[in-house]
Amino acid sequence: MGRSPHPKNQMRQKSPFPRLYGRHAVFAALDNPERAFRKLWLTPATSKTIVVPQGLQVQIGDDHDLGRMCPPDAPHQGFVLEVEPLENVWLGDILKEANDGDNRPIIVLDQVTDPHNVGALMRSALAFNARAIVTQDRHSPAESGVLARSASGALEALPWVRTVNLARALGEIGDAGFWRIALDGNAPDTLESALGKSQPALVLGSEGEGLRHLTIENCDQLARLPITGVESLNVSNAGAIALYACARRGL
Repeated sequence: MGRSPHPKNQMRQKSPFPRLYGRHAVFAALDNPERAFRKLWLTPATSKTIVVPQGLQVQIGDDHDLGRMCPPDAPHQGFVLEVEPLENVWLGDILKEANDGDNRPIIVLDQVTDPHNVGALMRSALAFNARAIVTQDRHSPAESGVLARSASGALEALPWVRTVNLARALGEIGDAGFWRIALDGNAPDTLESALGKSQPALVLGSEGEGLRHLTIENCDQLARLPITGVESLNVSNAGAIALYACARRGL
């Protein structure tokens, strides 16, 4: 393992490539055969706890050094990994696999831009065995350490489709036999009644603007969560509840 001098006097370093931080996110990336690595930063202590892939450049520093590689106050836990972005997943491949008789859902996000929320939704989607998450390129966060940490490993395991045209993607999803359910707090039907025995695509909008009109036009049904006392839930919480509702149908 190569060692480089501590960059004590360098400014916080930025990179055009995603930098993942924290033990869970870094180890999940290292275990992903589809992930290409660029450089790994470790502390003297954490360097004794990891098997470094052959050929990966490693730099040893203290906590302060690694902090320069991350956003301010990021909990890196002694692990920072710079990576190449993952290859985009083709929606057609996901839809072809959906002919397996299993009614696992797809999650579709309309202008959800907070990486914490997208990462948390990825984590819930993987936990409840969703097929994929679909976002629009221009209105969703890029890969980042924040998103990866919020996803808690799901970024490396859950198929992520990033599409140019969300309305067109919803059309393809509907043509493949999915029942496209847009979550809306004012909908007359509950999610449970809307789900039935369908193969659902759960469509969630941003907390501020909600679902766009064109997105709603490309869905089959509006549905609400049966909540009381509050007007709405955080989008990641609403998504987790909706995914659980999908999963419990088979119980």
